[in-house]
Amino acid sequence: FAPAQTGKASTALRAFEDELGAQPPLGFYDPLGLVANGDQANFDRLRYVEVKHGRICQLAFLGNIITRAGIHLPGNLDYAGDSFDSFPNGWAAINGPDSIPGGSTIQIICFIGFLELAVMKDITGTAEFPGDFRNGAIDFGWDSFDEETKLQKRAIELNNGRAAQMGILGLMVHEQLGGSIPLVGEM
Repeated sequence: FAPAQTGKASTALRAFEDELGAQPPLGFYDPLGLVANGDQANFDRLRYVEVKHGRICQLAFLGNIITRAGIHLPGNLDYAGDSFDSFPNGWAAINGPDSIPGGSTIQIICFIGFLELAVMKDITGTAEFPGDFRNGAIDFGWDSFDEETKLQKRAIELNNGRAAQMGILGLMVHEQLGGSIPLVGEM
């Protein structure tokens, strides 16, 4: 038997094989063909969305773990005297008999909308890469790193974001299934 002949990948598919995030074992992974046409602007937009979702999921995963460990913000959520630790963890804090009041949920959604529309974006147009929200104000030494270190740090953030997306999805599924998870406890 002769091995099956493999067709050559088009130039458009090869356009992103060397991009940041194309790492072993999968390499460049685009099962839905979202960037099959090789459009760099579309790839940059999708990378921006991936980084942003990764950052949100890192916060969500850590927030879920921390509140389940019994650590809550001090003080009260509202003027009625409801403390932050008086509400359940996870999805039950949003939807359920003991969930936070509707007005508080609306405030949270409005605050997230404000961040999305006014703060968490490249306002000055000086971003070095998709997801760079420094806007000339926040640096934390980024400009002192060499290019190799910058790429390494961006790859670490991308991988941590991908892991957090899977992590928070797993926590949400297990919360609906019930039971207990090591380190997290009773769902």
